[in-house]
Amino acid sequence: MMVFMGTTTMVPPAELLPEVLPTERLGPTGMPVPALRADLRRINGLANLGSVLLTWGQAALTIGLAVWIDRPVAYLVAVVLMGPAFARFAILGHEAAHRLLFKSKRMNDLVGKWLLAYPAFVPFEVYRRSHFAHHRDELGPNEPDMNLYSGYPITRASMARKLLRDALGISGWKNLKPLLRALFHKPARPIALRIIAAQLVVLALFSAAGWPQLYLLLWLLPWMTSWRVLNRLRAIAEHGGMERSEDRRRTTHHVRQSWPARFFVVPFNTGWHLAHHVDMGVPWRNLPRLHQELVESGWVTQDIVYPSYRALWRSLSSRPAGAQA
Repeated sequence: MMVFMGTTTMVPPAELLPEVLPTERLGPTGMPVPALRADLRRINGLANLGSVLLTWGQAALTIGLAVWIDRPVAYLVAVVLMGPAFARFAILGHEAAHRLLFKSKRMNDLVGKWLLAYPAFVPFEVYRRSHFAHHRDELGPNEPDMNLYSGYPITRASMARKLLRDALGISGWKNLKPLLRALFHKPARPIALRIIAAQLVVLALFSAAGWPQLYLLLWLLPWMTSWRVLNRLRAIAEHGGMERSEDRRRTTHHVRQSWPARFFVVPFNTGWHLAHHVDMGVPWRNLPRLHQELVESGWVTQDIVYPSYRALWRSLSSRPAGAQA
């Protein structure tokens, strides 16, 4: 795939966005009609509980194998592989923010906060508010993540600098500082204390296993480094360089999914992000079905689908050196 219209925008031109909606199954914006919507919005709470346990199991297995091998290279690999583990915490936490993990709101929020968000340093309540601001008007004036999405395509050198700051923990420290400051700010202190409490539980688990020192090496460090790299790569693959529009094809990329990408960057079907923005009430398990509906309607065509994440990231960093934004 190439950058649409040269090097100035990532937004597909109008001629690649056919006006084929509504249909018998989809409304004007791609939203499923009520009968289909009810089917697509079914929540499988038991399976989602299994996914939460699997997420913790992956983290435990990654850490346990590093300790069992007990070689410097094993710890280095574990730091890298804990990035995808944190991606799983983040994506299931995102589902909980949408109240799509369990039918019970109480269960949804309890698991979302204490088993997913707080252990991954995410202030769940704040994240939910900001994320819904994102959904209300993607890339609009109140977009909370505009700093992540704007300005693309950029130069390869600029992309390299961003990823290097992520890999060295500079971005991680920038994200950690607000949590530490919140401890001294009365309105924000309760959430900060909950996150600290969750971290103490994680530290206690490391201590119970006999490796308290590994909390810093295999929990805090990968959160500040490898996870920051993956988080940026995922975020720009969702909305990098797109624009404010009621047509979600102009706000959100779609990339052909592969198993390596789904393991490292976009677990739990988060790669079907265009479908998620068409109907944010559809749980992650059903996003491929909704996407297929969009394809079969003719609304999503191969002209706007990137063949791989590498192809999209190349396009996002395709601005010639010296070119003006």
